[in-house]
Amino acid sequence: MPERALDLAVLGGGPVGCAFALALHGSAHRVAVFEQRARAAGALHGERPIALSYASRLVLERLGAWPRIAPTPIETIHVSQAGSFGRTRLEAREAGVPALGYVVGYAALEQALLERAADCGIEIVREVAFAERAHSGETVRLRGKCGDRPIEVAARCVVHAEGGSDEASEKRYAQEAVIGVLSSAPRAGTTAFERFTAEGPLAMLPMAGRYALVWAMRPERAAALAAEAPEGFLAALAQAFGGRAGRLEAIEQRVRVPLVLRVRAARHGAREVYIGNAAQTLHPVAGQGLNLGLRDAWELGCELRGSADPGDARALASYAAQRRLDAAATVRVTDLLATAFAGDNPLGRLARGCALGALDGCAPARRFFARRMIFGRSAMP
Repeated sequence: MPERALDLAVLGGGPVGCAFALALHGSAHRVAVFEQRARAAGALHGERPIALSYASRLVLERLGAWPRIAPTPIETIHVSQAGSFGRTRLEAREAGVPALGYVVGYAALEQALLERAADCGIEIVREVAFAERAHSGETVRLRGKCGDRPIEVAARCVVHAEGGSDEASEKRYAQEAVIGVLSSAPRAGTTAFERFTAEGPLAMLPMAGRYALVWAMRPERAAALAAEAPEGFLAALAQAFGGRAGRLEAIEQRVRVPLVLRVRAARHGAREVYIGNAAQTLHPVAGQGLNLGLRDAWELGCELRGSADPGDARALASYAAQRRLDAAATVRVTDLLATAFAGDNPLGRLARGCALGALDGCAPARRFFARRMIFGRSAMP
């Protein structure tokens, strides 16, 4: 099979990889996306909930993908802790944005970006597995198989967006997340709930009249509750969450997900760069992982659009420097929320209650915190 010559080979056809390829649409660079998973056209993979920040909406609008998405807006986030005092409310109006965020199914977001990429003429090659990677002068050579056929690619830069990196440091939380979709009476509106329990954070996000549930807890309890009858599961959830969302009536699509923090020490190497989960995988508290990845994709696209050589070491180093503060701060905040807001120590509960009460009593602090979670290190993505 003849070698395929590209300026940029994007490894990973998920939302972050597609967003980066779209960010380069209209440039002079030859770009192709290589996806390892087999996927039939139009296939969906369940309703795994994704919380997109308002900044991510701006990125998706600039990429032309937003009109294809039917999200549920989050106008208010109610934050509390179980078994103790302390609560606060974050409001979109107070943060100066039309919505703090939006909830959409992962599959719907992925499909919207793939369709937009196809409309823009971006090549997406599926069922690819690269077994060899070698540097040769000003190119990176990739060899492997596309289905049962050999494939060879020579790219001036390889963009890793395929997920976790083997070269990342890893911290395993003593938690798993139970993810599902809840029906309630009344139906969900535009308020999201984040409740900190002794075992971990519990989030309920409005999604098309229902709630997307992300509930972190000890692995053994996650296993038991994932297998529990619906009535028993809903009773346990009501005990942990309370009645703020009304009467919980049904739970669907329960799955368990181990929770881990992975951070790659270097975001770039010789003609290679890492974005999204390939650079950092976060705890789901506050829903920051994909939003951080979309900011990675947008800023890398902006950096490389005007670069004559997309694999130039100076361009990749400039991108890494731009992203360092945002990524490091987001990693620290999510790790702090996942660990410091767990546990049943009375002094810890008191400190958490005081922190939430102080935030609730200070409007400028609430605005700063909300906008930091939305926009990262700057006022605009």
